[in-house]
Amino acid sequence: MKLNFGENRIIPVVVINKIEDTLSTINALKNGGITVAEITLRTECAAEAIKLASEKTEGVIIGAGTVINAEQCRNAIASGAVFIVSPGFSEEVFEVCKEKNIPYLPGAVTATEIMNLIAHGITTVKFFPAEAAGGLATMKALASAFVGIDFIPTGGISEENMKKYLDAPFVRAIGGSWMLKGTPEEIEAKTKSAVEEANR
Repeated sequence: MKLNFGENRIIPVVVINKIEDTLSTINALKNGGITVAEITLRTECAAEAIKLASEKTEGVIIGAGTVINAEQCRNAIASGAVFIVSPGFSEEVFEVCKEKNIPYLPGAVTATEIMNLIAHGITTVKFFPAEAAGGLATMKALASAFVGIDFIPTGGISEENMKKYLDAPFVRAIGGSWMLKGTPEEIEAKTKSAVEEANR
């Protein structure tokens, strides 16, 4: 199934440590101009946060990140996640997403990994960890070999380097968390700044 992030080219990677922070964080992103969020399964309240955000933030596309097994995937989808992200590729997560008709965005940084994704019909790749794996230079080399593959680099992306990634023809969107530090007001301001930079 094709990934649909609407007009968003920045995908915030959201870690919710306290459930009461969920709505203020997601609404700050929305008010700043981003209407998609990947809530990672790194905390105990993540599934509850996905459910709350899905039910209470109209017009925001909520997905689950750091999904590494079928049980996590099923729980995330049951909680309301409409797309699934993994740091690498998981066959069992892929099968659950296929069964539920939910878009799956797995991570890959090598030619062999990308060939495996292509064999599974996946053409949008989370390039993670982007900066540590060679960034744009590596993606450019891979893009020349795999025509039609889109990349979503994540890991080490910041407001300082985001534009160079977004300007690359093989980059569909970027993922990052730099805008998520601080109060809801600060998150909103950083999000607005990121959206303006992306649209320059």
